[in-house]
Amino acid sequence: MIVVHDGEPIQRGDRRSAVAIGVFDGLHCGHQKVVGEIESLGRAHDALATVVTFDPHPALILAPDQAPGLLATMDQRLEGLAALGVDQVRVLTFNEDLARESARSFIERVLVGELDACDIVVGEDFRFGHDRQGDVAMLSHEGLLHGFSVHPARIHGSDYRWSSTAVRRALVDGDLASANDILGRPFTLRGRVGHGDSRGGELGYPTANVVPSIHQLLPQLGIYAGAARTPDQRWWPAAVSVGTRPQFYEDGAVLVEAHLVGFSDDLYETTMDVAFLARLRGEMKFASVSELVAQIDRDVEQSLEIYKKFSPQSSTLLR
Repeated sequence: MIVVHDGEPIQRGDRRSAVAIGVFDGLHCGHQKVVGEIESLGRAHDALATVVTFDPHPALILAPDQAPGLLATMDQRLEGLAALGVDQVRVLTFNEDLARESARSFIERVLVGELDACDIVVGEDFRFGHDRQGDVAMLSHEGLLHGFSVHPARIHGSDYRWSSTAVRRALVDGDLASANDILGRPFTLRGRVGHGDSRGGELGYPTANVVPSIHQLLPQLGIYAGAARTPDQRWWPAAVSVGTRPQFYEDGAVLVEAHLVGFSDDLYETTMDVAFLARLRGEMKFASVSELVAQIDRDVEQSLEIYKKFSPQSSTLLR
């Protein structure tokens, strides 16, 4: 897959582009449907299936105090698009200049000038350009002038609307099952493994302290059955805590700690993926440390049972 950032040359040769535009945070089922459409259009018109996306998330520039937590890192987005079979990704740096660009200028500069779009697929409620002046109707009008067709995509599942907002809401509410259903796979957090206070090791359950990116959304506090992927790309069953460790601290920081069952090597300063398979319970303070350890025993046993239904393929993008 070709990835083009600002200032880098477009490498499409003489082929046109079938383009999808959006942030694609989480690459949920609606996003996957859109990607499937540009791939079909690309095959029909001998065009490159191309995604135009933005980094950072536009809300971090336009309304940083209201910006949503992110479902995936940029690397995860690119890996997911590659796994879906996208030919090319144009990553636009979202800054004040881009925020001020008119919708018509964006069409002429990027969609026509850089990519020579023949087809454009966007969500039916897509808005873009300065003051959100661009929409599907405007794109369609400009398409008549510039020679591209616009294809609005419905992004509704059988039970709820497919959207990154819906995934975030479900995660915050502790409804992991709904979040994973909209995503089409387990929600997966990526982070660096840092040093902790070794509490887990003292209890007989050493954990990897996974430090997510600063804008990463975390699921509701609690204990989860999970799967952890180590740098050698091997998956391990994991019991995962997202919480403040109330057994030991009155006002502790929120940490993501994963106990990888059967794993004993050093993971410090490596990057690890943690897939959340099921929410087991909320975090709680026990009457004694021994009661806490007994509950951890049960959490790990339950996590192992749930992990038996997990396969690496189930963590990849499905369409």
